Amino acid sequence: MSGTNDRKREYARLIINLGVNIQKGEPLVVKAPIEGADFVRMLAEEAYSRGASDVHINWYDDKLTRMKYDNAPMAVFEEYPQWRADAEKYYAEKGCAFVSISAVDPEVLQGVDPKKIAAFNKAAAIANKENMKYTMNDLNSWCVLSIPTSGWAKKLFPELDEQEAVDRLWEAIYEATRMNMENPLKAWEDHLKALAERVEYMNKMNFRSLHYKSSNGTDLMVELPQGHIWSGGGGNNAKGDYFVANIPTEEVYTMPHKDGVNGVVYSTKPLNRSGNIIDGFRLVFKDGEVVEYSAQKGEEFLAELFDMDEGAKRLGEVALVPFSSPIEKAGILFMNTLFDENASCHFAFGKAYPTTIKNGPDMSDEELSEHGVNNSLTHVDFMVGTSDMSIVGTSPSGDLIEIFKDGEWVV
Repeated sequence: MSGTNDRKREYARLIINLGVNIQKGEPLVVKAPIEGADFVRMLAEEAYSRGASDVHINWYDDKLTRMKYDNAPMAVFEEYPQWRADAEKYYAEKGCAFVSISAVDPEVLQGVDPKKIAAFNKAAAIANKENMKYTMNDLNSWCVLSIPTSGWAKKLFPELDEQEAVDRLWEAIYEATRMNMENPLKAWEDHLKALAERVEYMNKMNFRSLHYKSSNGTDLMVELPQGHIWSGGGGNNAKGDYFVANIPTEEVYTMPHKDGVNGVVYSTKPLNRSGNIIDGFRLVFKDGEVVEYSAQKGEEFLAELFDMDEGAKRLGEVALVPFSSPIEKAGILFMNTLFDENASCHFAFGKAYPTTIKNGPDMSDEELSEHGVNNSLTHVDFMVGTSDMSIVGTSPSGDLIEIFKDGEWVV
């Protein structure tokens, strides 16, 4: 048992020291499943040992969430408590770091009235619209990670009993986050350096557009706005402190031009949307907007996503991930976007990160729009990578340069 706790402790230390890189005097806000209380205590201990001034926990519980959706009237989901949004703003303005543990049962809301889910998602997004700037503009350090919960683990490993499933998921998470290596911190330093080299190359090339093709039917042209910036691995917050926003992370990403996406793209992994699965979907884009769509499963939840606002039907992120990533090699469909997006090239519906265009954090919404930057209340990643994906970039001079071949980096 002590060995198990040692690894959890090392993982918690990685999140605090590298993930959010908590600084002396900073508060820490943690969103966490109540099942993870022991691990959250480790996070708090590590944060306080680094000089954190306060550690505030926002708990959630899948069973209570399901109970609420089954019993509460629609009016409850149409109004988001203002005090919750105010509390987040309070800590953000004090310079807090945000840790979010993404560990929801992928089918916790299966069978729930989709109108209730849509109402809550929209109300929460509207109430927290101003709060999005603290993380989307990297004003504060933030990190998304995961730990096992029994409901999620049993969905992935139904043949195992509950504890065995949780233990198996811990091992999968350790593997995906390089915690199974002899020196995880050194492994992360090497990995972040490699990502930085990819980022440097893509920024140097300054491609005008990317052309995606796969044998599954994907044939999509993605225009990139002038002044776009590629990012990946870690970055700096407003105070200049380095942090890593996703653990794991395998992507090199930027924003597309909101009006410059044309063609068809097929999803290649299920998308967990608010406790429901959307799978096997096909999207047709014209001048940046989804004009036609279908899904083999969960089409109603795809419709709910697109009904969020005007920007939800447009793309806000384009991310490159080799098919040979450690998450893909693990051979596990996590049904959790944090992991599955890092196993595959992906896009995101909705809001673009202002940090991925020159001077973006200093622009108003109107100025961002004029530069081709998408705005929305939502940001939802979906996976499109395949083992035979080809991505060809068009250089500023019009040359065609192969970036990905057979799902892997060429350069």
